[in-house]
Amino acid sequence: MIEIVAVNVAVPRPLGYRQGVKVYSGIAKLPVPRGTSLWLSLFNLAGDGQADLSVHGGLDKAVYSYPSEHIPIWEADLGEALEAAPFGENLSTLGTLERDVCIGDRWRWDQAILEVCQPRWPCFKLALYRGRADIQTRMRTSGRTGWYLRVIEPGEVTVGSSIAVIERDPVGLSVADAHLAMADRHLEDPDLIERLAHHGRLAAEWRIPLRERLGLRGS
Repeated sequence: MIEIVAVNVAVPRPLGYRQGVKVYSGIAKLPVPRGTSLWLSLFNLAGDGQADLSVHGGLDKAVYSYPSEHIPIWEADLGEALEAAPFGENLSTLGTLERDVCIGDRWRWDQAILEVCQPRWPCFKLALYRGRADIQTRMRTSGRTGWYLRVIEPGEVTVGSSIAVIERDPVGLSVADAHLAMADRHLEDPDLIERLAHHGRLAAEWRIPLRERLGLRGS
């Protein structure tokens, strides 16, 4: 079982300005009260939304999960106390890290079934939200990225319940492995990159660039 410490949602609202243009985002999420029932659709939790659907949300980014174990480390690194959902996470979990969770693992959360499909590599909106230009690089180099889940079966979920891991992907490639493969620009571990490039449950957003790096064609 994986404990859910908090469930967080938000609809897009003004985040700030970038190059003189007002930026909207749903990254500033707030906790949902314990005991609240929410509908989890194929695209997101009820009450959650994204401003730019070309790069956020969608089937392979329906739910963003982040280990709560990382928060004290971040607070020490950044020298500040962090509020709820400091990285825009939907689920704050306890009991599993990037090295433990595999691409293709399936979770049951009450009526819904989810599947781990990719790590997160943040865009400029996280830097704008946190007020730190270095936060994207810090997250990627640390490997403390969290991961996205796709929804296999929509259903009603309750804040305060736990998640059961109902299937461990037989390929056994972790979120940490996917992170290392994407960061491997010089093909230092081509075997790892190739295994992930052929993993059908890895989101296309990650799988296709890895295939291109190996000189492969197709999705």
